[in-house]
Amino acid sequence: MKIGISTASLYPLHTEEALLETARLPVKNVEIFLNSVSELEGEVFSCIRETVNKYEMNVISVHPFSSPMESLFLFSSYDRRVTEIMDLYKRYFQMMSRINAKIFVVHGVVATGKCPDERYVERLYALIKAGRDLGVTVAQENVGYCKSGRLEFLQMLSRELGDFVSFVLDVKQARRANVKPLKIIEELGSKIVHLHLSDSNYNEECMPIGKGNFDFKSFFAQLKQVGYTGDAVVELYRNNYSEYGELKHCVDFLEKLL
Repeated sequence: MKIGISTASLYPLHTEEALLETARLPVKNVEIFLNSVSELEGEVFSCIRETVNKYEMNVISVHPFSSPMESLFLFSSYDRRVTEIMDLYKRYFQMMSRINAKIFVVHGVVATGKCPDERYVERLYALIKAGRDLGVTVAQENVGYCKSGRLEFLQMLSRELGDFVSFVLDVKQARRANVKPLKIIEELGSKIVHLHLSDSNYNEECMPIGKGNFDFKSFFAQLKQVGYTGDAVVELYRNNYSEYGELKHCVDFLEKLL
């Protein structure tokens, strides 16, 4: 398992600047959180690709800023919006192929959304297929404020889509939804392909790794039992730490456990 950093942890730095700071730590494994459409091509994308190539970085995954739009676009009943976001996400997939990124993270519909399960499955299937056609694995993340925050919903997707579906396990989002990460691993097993990691204690839900009391040893042991073969990224918020070097300490801490 490779351990990296999500550039989301350095927000609101511009994405290309966050990527460069990550490379200089140095950390080679990364999830790129894209924060605007302009980052998919042109001068900004050239900067991103130059850093990836210069520092021989491994782009584990890409996370789109457009996740909150998925309720209104991808999973809506208005066909034109569905077409628009599918076209946008295909542009993401094309960009990913140019930097050899493999996993695309999806949030899905907010918990209060009216999207029926049948429509959700249909649209997620279509997006997964579009990704596969371009060599990208589309993976559903568990997100506290979304339908995917409920374990029962993730189980439904696993049941309906079978081996076609993949998942991202975010331990911070699991805490927010009051779902035990080990239970998610138990239920979704080898369909989990990517991890977002952070630490916590009784007062803080998101902390630098090694400063809380989350049992990473048991967590990794459970992943080993289900045959996990993916990688992981540290994902914090900028107010969770003081200096970028703390992100490197998080990576080092986890690598010593593996």
